[in-house]
Amino acid sequence: MTATVEVAGEGEGYDPAAWPAVAVTVDLVLMTVDEGALKVLLAPREAPPFAGTLALPGGFVRPDEDLDTAAARVLAGKAHLGPGWLEQLYTFGDPARDPRMRVITVAYFALIPAGALRSALERAPALRLVAVDATPPLAFDHATIVEVARQRLRGKLDYAPVAFSLLPGEFTLRALQDVHEAILGRALNKPAFRRRMQDSGWLAETGARETGASYRPARLYRFTPEGRP
Repeated sequence: MTATVEVAGEGEGYDPAAWPAVAVTVDLVLMTVDEGALKVLLAPREAPPFAGTLALPGGFVRPDEDLDTAAARVLAGKAHLGPGWLEQLYTFGDPARDPRMRVITVAYFALIPAGALRSALERAPALRLVAVDATPPLAFDHATIVEVARQRLRGKLDYAPVAFSLLPGEFTLRALQDVHEAILGRALNKPAFRRRMQDSGWLAETGARETGASYRPARLYRFTPEGRP
């Protein structure tokens, strides 16, 4: 079932028959850091067009749904994840992005811990968790959507504590730097990174150290949301 948008004509004499239907979809960009790489959740399409090709979890917006409701439905039904935070990323409306008809998609983005996405893969084996730098050709314009999401995520690292959502409640500065490096795709200067994080107000020492390390155990920290905005 598709949702259609009636486009109002200019001036009087608007004829709805002269305007083709426009379908609206939502697509979810669900990313994580796993095995040192930034990864995205994908699924093979079951029907044409692009049958068998990997794509972002998505679907048409039903006539009785708002966008957020449709995104939550896709999150549960196609990504096999429970309710969670989703952020509107961007609206993609290239007239040629879907060979069937004019389809406008609203992309949503979320960072999800790797364990949650791996659990989704166990519930739905057809899903794939693929490194962003190693994705095969994707359906529609989904490769562009993934890249826009990656660039948005990289930009947010400078002013928002987004990386902490991928860490456990207590973590080392080394683990925090690993997450940042995976998202940015490059190595960071260790002293400069640690100084910036400690100056951010987002970190609090727990007084404990990691266990099971074969080297000197590192200090454990926790995220403090009352840090800088």
